[in-house]
Amino acid sequence: MTVVTLVDESMSSRDLIRTLRVSASRCGEYMPESVAWHAYLELERRGHDGAGELFVASLRSLHARRSMSGSDLSTDDKLIEEHRLTNDQLLSELWKAYKKCIRSNRTGPAGQLLKEIEDRLAMN
Repeated sequence: MTVVTLVDESMSSRDLIRTLRVSASRCGEYMPESVAWHAYLELERRGHDGAGELFVASLRSLHARRSMSGSDLSTDDKLIEEHRLTNDQLLSELWKAYKKCIRSNRTGPAGQLLKEIEDRLAMN
């Protein structure tokens, strides 16, 4: 299985944090949630304290934008296998379901999944 990574491993942690805070919403052809996911996974791999909280904050911001009519955020999911980038099976399944809801413009169920993702990350 080959999965494209949307962040460069050579990026500094500061740049990854900036990606979670700002750049994820300006990601071009990929879903901004995917950019946030990849930045989170890289920060987590590095052992960065607070990576989960930054990731959830980024998702909440993106989710709020998606909940407004006329959102210009991409729903084209080019990375359907990216959920496999984590070894946490439950988080993987939650992420897969979350993206499926976002692709279908179902922000209500996606919001519930976002809460479950936040709870899962708080457990780790």
